Amino acid sequence: MEGEAAGMAQARAASGADGRVDITDTTHTDVLIIGGGMTGMTLGCALAGAGVTTVVVDREAPAEQLAAEYDGRASAIAHASAQALRGIGLWPYLADAAQPILDIRVADGHPIRGVSPLFLHYDHREVGDDPFGYIIENRWTRHALSELGATLPALTLLAPAAVAALDRDGGLADARLSDGRRIRAQLVVAADGRFSKTRQEAGIGVRGFRYDQTSIVCTVRHERAHAGVAVELFLPGGPFAMLPMTENRSNVVWSERADLAPVYLSLDDAAFTDELTRRFGDWLGDIELVGPRFSYPLGLQHADRYTDRRLALIGDAAHAIHPIAGQGLNMGLRDVAALAELIVDTHRLGLDIGAPAVLDRYTRWRRFDNTLLAAVTDGLCRLFSNDIGPVRLARDLGLAGVGKLPPLKRFLMRHAMGVVGELPRLVKGEAL
Repeated sequence: MEGEAAGMAQARAASGADGRVDITDTTHTDVLIIGGGMTGMTLGCALAGAGVTTVVVDREAPAEQLAAEYDGRASAIAHASAQALRGIGLWPYLADAAQPILDIRVADGHPIRGVSPLFLHYDHREVGDDPFGYIIENRWTRHALSELGATLPALTLLAPAAVAALDRDGGLADARLSDGRRIRAQLVVAADGRFSKTRQEAGIGVRGFRYDQTSIVCTVRHERAHAGVAVELFLPGGPFAMLPMTENRSNVVWSERADLAPVYLSLDDAAFTDELTRRFGDWLGDIELVGPRFSYPLGLQHADRYTDRRLALIGDAAHAIHPIAGQGLNMGLRDVAALAELIVDTHRLGLDIGAPAVLDRYTRWRRFDNTLLAAVTDGLCRLFSNDIGPVRLARDLGLAGVGKLPPLKRFLMRHAMGVVGELPRLVKGEAL
C-alpha cells in the first residue's frame, strides 16, 4: 500500500499546474491506454474530463487516422451510446455529422426475386420521442475525439508511439516505449484492436472464427430523401444494410461471400453501381457512388477474460462481432461507460483503480452482455445468410409475427436503443 500511495503522489507531482501529464523520461499517470482508436480515445476523454490523468499511446500518427481514406465505414450509434458521448462532452463536436435513425425496416431479399412482402418495421415513436440512434461516419467521430481531447488538460496523446515492453508485476504498471521513455500507471487499458498485442502478451487467449463473408462498404447519394429510415435486407450471401446519412446519402454495408466479394470490388464504378441497384431497389430513386469502396473480413472473436493484473480490455481487444445488427462499436462504448464509472468512483475515494476488486466488477458488469450479444448476432447471421426455402419462409413469418406482438416489439426496440439491463451513469444520460 505504501508503494501504491507513493506512486499516486508521484503521478500528481508529474502533472503540471494545469493537470496535463508532463511527458519526460519517466512519467506517472493514473491510466495508460494502449490504442488511440475510437474506443480508446473515448475512454481517454471520459477519464480526463473527470480529472483522472490519462496517457493514450497509439502506433499511428493522428493525421493518418483522420484522413478520409483511412476508414470508409459509418457506425450506428445507439441512443444509449449517444447519451454516453453527450455525457463526456463529445456531442457538440458530432451533432452536425449525426443522422438520426427514425425507422428501421428488416426484410428478406434476393438480388433477382426482390424483397419479401413480409417484413419487420420499427417506428421510434412507439417507444418515445428519441430516435433509435444515429449514423455517424467514423472519420467524423475520430475528428471529434481529437478536438475534444485537445481541450482536456488531464489527457495526453502520444502518437506515433509504441509500447515496447510492459511490466505489470509491481504495485504500478511500468511501460517502456520504443523511444526509451517510460510511463508508470495504476491501470493499463488495452484498446489496441482485435489483434491486440497487449492482450496476447498478457497470455489472454481468444475464441472465435472467421465467417465466409467479406464486408463491402461504400457511400451512395440518392435521388429521394431517406427520411431517417435504416433498411437491412437479408440476402443469400449475407445482410445488406442501407444506413441513412446526412446530405441525402446512405452508407452501404454489404456482407457477401468471401469468394465473390473480390469480383464485385474489381468492377468499374458503373458496373458496381448496377450491382448495388439490384440489391438497393428503387425506393430512393437513382443512386450514385460517392467516394471509394472499402472491404473488411468478418469474424467473431471473444477474449477468454477481460482483465489481468492491472490490465483491462475494452472494445475489439475484448470482443469482435458480425456487423449484422450494427452493435460492434456500441459494445465498446458500453465497455467504456462501465469502466470509466468504476475508475472515476474509485479514484474519487483515493483508492487503487487497478485493484482486483475494481477489475472483477468490470468483468461481471460487461461479460454477460457482450457474450449474449455475440451469440445473438452469430445466430442471426447463420439463420439469415442462406436461401433455403423452408427456412426463408419461417424467418419471414417470424419477422412479420414480431410486428403483431407489441410488448415483444417494444422490448426489442428498447434493446436496439441500448437501454435494457444494468446501465452505467453515462448511458443513462448522467455525468460521471
